[in-house]
This record gives sequence, C-alpha cells and structure tokens, in this order.
Amino acid sequence: MREVLLLCWRDSGHPQGGGSERYLEQVGAQLAARGVRVVLRTASYPGAPKRDRIDGITVSRGGGRLTVYPRALAAILAGRLGFGPLAGIRPDAVIDTQNGIPFFARFVAGAPVTVLVHHCHREQWPVAGRVMARLGWWIESTLSPRVHRRNQYLTVSLPSADELRALGVDRDRIAVVRNGINAIPADVTPGGDGTRTPHPSLCVLSRLVPHKQIEDALAAVAALRDTVPGLHLDVIGGGWWEQNLRDAAADLGIADAVTFHGHVDETRKHELLSHAWVHVMPSRKEGWGLAVVEAAQHGVPTVGYRSSKGLTDSIIDGVTGLLVDSPAELTAAIAELLADADRRRQLGGKARIRAGEFSWEATGEGVHDVLVATTFGQVVSGLFPRAGEPSTVNEQLPQYAAGRHK
Repeated sequence: MREVLLLCWRDSGHPQGGGSERYLEQVGAQLAARGVRVVLRTASYPGAPKRDRIDGITVSRGGGRLTVYPRALAAILAGRLGFGPLAGIRPDAVIDTQNGIPFFARFVAGAPVTVLVHHCHREQWPVAGRVMARLGWWIESTLSPRVHRRNQYLTVSLPSADELRALGVDRDRIAVVRNGINAIPADVTPGGDGTRTPHPSLCVLSRLVPHKQIEDALAAVAALRDTVPGLHLDVIGGGWWEQNLRDAAADLGIADAVTFHGHVDETRKHELLSHAWVHVMPSRKEGWGLAVVEAAQHGVPTVGYRSSKGLTDSIIDGVTGLLVDSPAELTAAIAELLADADRRRQLGGKARIRAGEFSWEATGEGVHDVLVATTFGQVVSGLFPRAGEPSTVNEQLPQYAAGRHK
C-alpha cells in the first residue's frame, strides 16, 4: 500500500475540531511513518492555508460546513484527470469519514473505500433544525448503509459497531480500531497525591457544544457546593456553546466556582488533568471518549452516562470509573468519589493501568491492516490490531484469520 486518501469534514486545527479529527490525523501520521503517502482532504476555515503539511500528511482544504463534500468529490474527479488540488493522487485505499454524513467517495474514488464512523448521530441531529435533522438522519441511517453495503466499515468502539449493525451494516464488514493516546508531556508530572488540588476539584475535557451536556456538570457543582466546601470545576476546551455555558454557570450562582480555560496546549491540558480529583463526561453521545483515557493517564477516574454508548467501552464501570443513568445519579456518583479518597485512588489506579494499553502506534497498525485488506478485495471484522498476529499483512493476508473474501 503506497498511497492513502483521507476524507473528513474538518481537521483538528478547525475551531470545531475534536477527537474524531484527531483520530484520523493520528492514523495518517502513523501511516506516513510507515512510508505511505497520505493526503487529507478537508474543509477550509479562516486563517487556514489551502495546502499544508502536518506530521507527514499533505493537507488539502476547500469548502465549508456543507460545501466540503461536493468540493472534495470534484477535487477527486479532477485529480484523476490530472488537474486541481488532488492532481497526481492515485490512492490505493480511501477512508471516507462519516460524521453524520459521508462523502460518498465510492462513486468517484477509483479505489477501495473504507467508511469510518465514530458513532451514530440520532441524538445529535435535532441541533441542526427540523428539516436538516430529518434529512441528515435519513442519509445516515438509511441511504448510507444501502450505498455502502459492499464497503468495509471502520469504527472506534464495540458499542459503535453495535449501532452500525442495528442500521443494517453486515457485521462481517465492521472492523474496530480503538483510539490511541499520546504520552504525557515530559515536563508534566503524572497525576498523583502530590499534584492534586488542595480543594475538591472536578474537570471536564471536551469541545463546548450542546450534545456534550456540560450543563449537567455545572448543575452537579451547584447541587454539591454547599456540602463540599471549596468545590471547583475546570472546563478544558472551547467551542461555540461556551457563552451559553458561562451564562448557565452565572444563572446557577457558581460562576466563581468554574474556570473556563478554552483551548489549551498539550502541556497545559495535562497539567490541569493532573490536578483534578474526578473527571466528568456528561456527553449525550460518544464513539469512544478519548478524554476518559487522557484523564486515566493521571489516575483520574471518570463519571459519565451509560446511554452515551461509547463510554461503556472506554470506562469499565466500577473498575476504572462510574457509569450512571441520570443527572441525579451523576451528581450522587461525583459526591461519592469526592468523599472517598480510597475509592478514587482505587478507580484511578486501575484506570491508569488500562490507559497504558492504548497507543497511536497500535491504532495506526490496526487501521493499516484493515486498509491493506481492502486492497486485496477483502473485508475484515472484529478488533484490530490482532493480538499475536503479524502486522506485515501484505504477505500474510491470504491466511489472515479475520479476512473474508467477498
């Protein structure tokens, strides 16, 4: 496999970029490190160059929130004819990222297409308005599974694989490659008793958008503030919903108990995580929940919603964190952990051990194996990378246990 084209509606530098964009770029960087030429086609945004080079990936930008899709398809077609921003690109494999809506690259790519789905968006579509919500969910739940019925699917957690099967995707076509994780920066002391704040502290690491439901964390602080003296919440991350959250904190009378840090660099992010007692992730929906594992690197357990689906994979309930079913239970679980230092250390210690199982190198290896399979006309299923399986699947693929020739 010599060349791969990645398609995504945003990159991680986009003001609304998040974990799904980071996943794809880390995969691209790992493929590039293996000697694969990697090109990412994504949307433009103010201040971003049309062409860029990041971590060995060539980035081509064009279009906005919706026009990114037709412009990417046009660029692919033009590139096959020898002109335009993707001229000279001859991919052996394509990843079409479906953030609710896919690019439908299979119609123009001229190469095997793998559909990357972090999670289904049923619960998130209402934010787009009634008409767009109905259209978007129909595309995601009905049209896309039909169009891609013969394509390889890639997702990031077992619950997301279950969601795809519920939409009619053949289970034999769904490969699962979980998120990796960056090492803690060398200049940051990993979390422990010596790094925690002297006062009870919570943190939320998230994009600030409605479906992350950070209001539930604010409500928990308001409910516990009188019984947990000095309680403070650090909100790490930015997004277009930030002012609404600031207003909510003010309305709850807890503006002085919440710090909105906005976008921060990796060092500052890890410093803040190392200070926290408990990480809260009240998101309505997650494909995996990368922030869970980043907090776990510092021995910080996470409390989140079982209904978010992806957190049931990234959190082992009662072992590395706690899963709950309602805002009231969220508040109660936070109160329990704040009051019980031994329980926090127990959950945090096991979360730290589990965090050590994940790396972007392993993620890159898993996706590489899936993509190579597609170039052989095969589809694969299950968890990748395979434990004990050779990663040099170019030679091993005909006997590869996960492959099913279609």
